[in-house]
Amino acid sequence: MNILVMSGDNSHDLADYKISFPNAEIDLLPTSDLNAETFSDRIVNAKGDALLLIDARSEKIILKKSAATLYELVAETSDEWSMIYADYEVDDNGKLSDEHLLDHHIGRVRDNTDYGKAWVINLEKAREVLPLASSTKQHFMYELRLRLSEVGELVHIANRYAGSPYCVNKAVGEQNVFDYLLASKESQLELEQIVSDHLNRIDAYLAPGAHYSKVPYANKDYDLTATVIIPVNNRPEFVGAAIESILVQTVQDIEIIVVVNGGDSDPTIPAVNEYLAGGTKYDASKPEVKLIVLDINNIGLCLNAGLKAARGKFYVQLDSDDQLIEDAVEKVAAVYASDDTIGMVIGSYEVWEKDAATGEITRMDSIPVVTHDEWTEENGRNNLLRINGAGAPRSFYIEAARDLGYLDMNTTPYARNYGEDYEFVSRMCEHHRIGRVWDPIYKVIRHGGGTDHNIDRATVDRNDNAKDEMRREAIYRRQIMNEVNNG
Repeated sequence: MNILVMSGDNSHDLADYKISFPNAEIDLLPTSDLNAETFSDRIVNAKGDALLLIDARSEKIILKKSAATLYELVAETSDEWSMIYADYEVDDNGKLSDEHLLDHHIGRVRDNTDYGKAWVINLEKAREVLPLASSTKQHFMYELRLRLSEVGELVHIANRYAGSPYCVNKAVGEQNVFDYLLASKESQLELEQIVSDHLNRIDAYLAPGAHYSKVPYANKDYDLTATVIIPVNNRPEFVGAAIESILVQTVQDIEIIVVVNGGDSDPTIPAVNEYLAGGTKYDASKPEVKLIVLDINNIGLCLNAGLKAARGKFYVQLDSDDQLIEDAVEKVAAVYASDDTIGMVIGSYEVWEKDAATGEITRMDSIPVVTHDEWTEENGRNNLLRINGAGAPRSFYIEAARDLGYLDMNTTPYARNYGEDYEFVSRMCEHHRIGRVWDPIYKVIRHGGGTDHNIDRATVDRNDNAKDEMRREAIYRRQIMNEVNNG
């Protein structure tokens, strides 16, 4: 087995790899020479049956002495494999820790899925799928991994303790789910093209306009324009501001349903009661506030209970620690009115930060308005499978939830109060257009008790597992849809 090392340094020392692979030919591919053509050529023209591809562009990779033995035996004993990847160790200034990777399946099409820094490539399989697209300028490993998954099994060597074949010299940072928002437009478009091509090759791509139908109740009259549902658990210090942001909406024929899921003793209840009849903040001229109390902490259950009680035409999302901008409902309703094939509307949002000492919120200028540009008319529903976010606020016809089977209530594997809305968006966009509001109509409030940033790797993996399972099911559904449509 020979080795191809991708490195940002032309003087990269290759001698260390000889310790593990004394008989290997080691080829260096510096970043300055890296493009789709040279990357593909170096792999296709490699000698032997397998190639160890090492990505050392940003970190130093240290192979264990027994790495060759492990890789070669796994290759020998695996059937129809196209790539082998492994858990690895991290050396953070002498402190060792283990990175445990996720097992591959057809739903793992996210561009940020960690497959490590050293892959064994089955050269026979690689020659079936290379060269890479000439449009690929940055994300060579992502495209290669997706292409290899189309022709063989991606085998994962897992580690319990001291069982990793290599070590990476780097610091493990906090997990921030907003990181992808800072990627360049050029990078995002390239990633979109890669995943779209992959979905097309596996017959899971939804062509522009395909499978859309009119919303059957688009012209039906309802008691109210919208119902804003707030699921909440133990957030009395936030829920008032969330409610206030709805009461001042430019469209007033709406209602607010707060679903408290901490039971009768949840401290959020007294804060909500202030807005009910008899409360100090009650105003009969403002939209009505309703309260539902559950003693089961299940976000899907909260939302579905609110949807069953709702009188509005549209549901509008609001998390208990976030706020709507004054014209949010007005702008969402205008999008629905523009096209009767639109079944869901996704808005744009600003990220704000709450000062723990003063309680004041300030706009985070370091994060631009989040518009989720990947939600294009032509390709948004395909691009959804690449990323974890679906934008905010989300809105949909309340009767659509009833028709599509409501939101997931932790019955999806790994869900645990995560991804219930993502799964619903995925199903909705297979049947109806997704409308967009490009102006910011929502404030996401970052604070110390938030669950969307700076979370540990175990939680990130659990959440990614949940959404990847949803992606797996979406891919299977789409393959069937295309088969029926083409049959």
